[in-house]
Amino acid sequence: MRPVAGRLPRVDESDARARLDEEQGRLRGVKAQLVDDTGETEQESLSELSSVDQHQADTGTETFEREQDLSILELVASELADVEHALRRLDDGTYGTCEACAQAIDEARLEAMPAARLCRDDQERAEHDGRGTLGAG
Repeated sequence: MRPVAGRLPRVDESDARARLDEEQGRLRGVKAQLVDDTGETEQESLSELSSVDQHQADTGTETFEREQDLSILELVASELADVEHALRRLDDGTYGTCEACAQAIDEARLEAMPAARLCRDDQERAEHDGRGTLGAG
């Protein structure tokens, strides 16, 4: 890793890459399972529900469960994008540097959250301001 802002790199790149690759594989597996479980598009699912004689409560339950699955799928896709972003940052030498203040992200934070983009202080500020993660997306 190239030094950033005059600091020596502290992150073990091979260890970070191994953790990120493992998380990427796990998330891809979860995503594939969710896609297999939901299978059809939302429109197909709602169309099927309307063509079957069901009680309104059953339809509501099915719709709720479908929306819940889609929300989980969206969350997994977002986490996967964060992991892929972290892998790109490893490649370009900026992994382990806060995207908001350019300071080093604490090693313990990176071990716990290998795809972390922000140091703890900037993450807390982002959450307090209601933005979730600065620079996400």
